Amino acid sequence: MGDGTLAVTWWGHATTTVELGGARVLVDPVLTRSLLHLRRSGPLPTSRALDADVVLVSHLHHDHLHHRSLRRLDPAVPVVAPRGVLGGAGRWTRRLLGGRELVEVAPGELVEVAGVRIEVHAADHPGTRDPLRGRRTRARPAPPAIGFRLSAGAASAWYPGDTGPGVDLTAVAPVDLALVPIGGWGPTLGAAHLDPEQAATAVGTVGAGAALGVHHGTFWPVGLRAVMPARHRALFVEPGPRFAAALGRRTPGVRVLTPEPGERVVLSGSVGRA
Repeated sequence: MGDGTLAVTWWGHATTTVELGGARVLVDPVLTRSLLHLRRSGPLPTSRALDADVVLVSHLHHDHLHHRSLRRLDPAVPVVAPRGVLGGAGRWTRRLLGGRELVEVAPGELVEVAGVRIEVHAADHPGTRDPLRGRRTRARPAPPAIGFRLSAGAASAWYPGDTGPGVDLTAVAPVDLALVPIGGWGPTLGAAHLDPEQAATAVGTVGAGAALGVHHGTFWPVGLRAVMPARHRALFVEPGPRFAAALGRRTPGVRVLTPEPGERVVLSGSVGRA
């Protein structure tokens, strides 16, 4: 691939592969059919999702730091995760990540891994592994939830991680591609997430040439669709069209990407490796 290559594959939920500058960056991998009480709708990620040069983990929640999925990856692939992850996510995480190259980062920091320049930004989201299982103290704070701005060669991308609208985006430089969360897995969204309209505003604030809505339309609690069809429609089915419509109204120059899970979209450069 040439230095100007930029391509993206959305595998479902937040899991995405971004190809830039000759590197494949895998974001928040969840590669299984089920996740706790949730079931996946749509195809499982193929083996192409395992082809990565670096993995980014935005925070410790189970739908972003997923043990079973990380175990499937080549142990030589480095993982970039919030500082304090080994102390904040239990012995299974320590066992899994302790044998890997782990790059711990915090908002405001800049690292280069696998030839990719990674700028770390704050997210407006809880950082604890299990938010309902007790509270962190000042002496033992939770690892932060973070987002990333990626650049390599002439290509750039931004992924804010899970975040609410209370995050300051003025420090994020314009990018070629924004991967922005636009939903959740129900039955509510909560203040620590962006809805489709808020996500469109965030894309406009950062300034992106293209935008892909992620973190929606993939996982849903077992049986909840039958019990709460209106919630399912609003939080599972409609976020994609709402996001595209909001971008069209607010930032009509942004290219809206609407791939099917597993579909690779090339934005610039050569087609690279499939």
